[in-house]
Amino acid sequence: MKALLCKALGGPQDLVIEEMPDPVPGPGQALVRVTVAALNFFDTLIIAGRYQVKPELPFSPGAEAAGVVEALGPGAAGVAVGDRVIVHLGYGACRERVVAEAAGLTRIPEGVGDEQAAGLTVTYGTSLHALQDRADLKPGETLVVLGASGGVGLAAVELGHAMGARVIACASSAEKLEAARAHGADLVLDYSREPLRDGLRRLAGEAGIDVVYDPVGGDFAEPALRSLNWKGRFLVVGFAAGEIPKIPLNLVLLKGIDVQGVHWGVFVKREPEAHAANQARLLSLVAEGRLSARVHGVYPLAQAEEALGVLSRREAVGKVLLRP
Repeated sequence: MKALLCKALGGPQDLVIEEMPDPVPGPGQALVRVTVAALNFFDTLIIAGRYQVKPELPFSPGAEAAGVVEALGPGAAGVAVGDRVIVHLGYGACRERVVAEAAGLTRIPEGVGDEQAAGLTVTYGTSLHALQDRADLKPGETLVVLGASGGVGLAAVELGHAMGARVIACASSAEKLEAARAHGADLVLDYSREPLRDGLRRLAGEAGIDVVYDPVGGDFAEPALRSLNWKGRFLVVGFAAGEIPKIPLNLVLLKGIDVQGVHWGVFVKREPEAHAANQARLLSLVAEGRLSARVHGVYPLAQAEEALGVLSRREAVGKVLLRP
């Protein structure tokens, strides 16, 4: 089989494609032929050795994929040969075949395509966990999404809309905001043209802001937090801007704000049944047409450098996929 490999830490240009033996499923495992693998922003970090997960070299990037079960190891249960499934590995999906624990696979229902399903787990899983399990977002509340055109940001916009919230999408260009509006944003703010705090005050009006979803960090975190209502919830999702902000805790005290960490990867490990329920809800929403699971582009394995470049330059509007 062909595999995209990181053999030395570096950039996308340092990745190579090599032939490897097909893996063999062990006890409780399934062999899955990958039809499409999804990339995430953290793949640009993991291949550079700048992510909290540091796999032993060589390894393949790609945390998630969709594919077809080709074989089962002894004692594997929950899926059958021929099933279309979602695979979540953490890394290692950018190759033609992978082995995964059968119990951790999610069957893809009719009406949901592989390209939609491949990129559903990490971004939409993160956003559903954040909005539903952490912030307890309620219909009629106002949700602000920073970085609203990226993978998790666009997912949060769509999910916030599906959950009945009034969504204010914030991004850095008219094109990105148009994508957010097309996916359910009620109001949009270009923070490259207007200070974030001023824009949020103008758009939120008397209703104010109940929840901030922040995958960006940097200089945007504090003005967004300052914009929250009494007992607002600030979701710490990531730091795409590169800088981890230092929030003055007096702001948290004065407004009774909850600052909530969203570590989806640990949630999956600690609460597998809740994660499975979230996966089922996401697939149901896609099948019903209430989530688009938008795809930015599908690239062949040989164009992995280009695909990862789209993510590192923050040009992606939706998911970036590789087809082995």
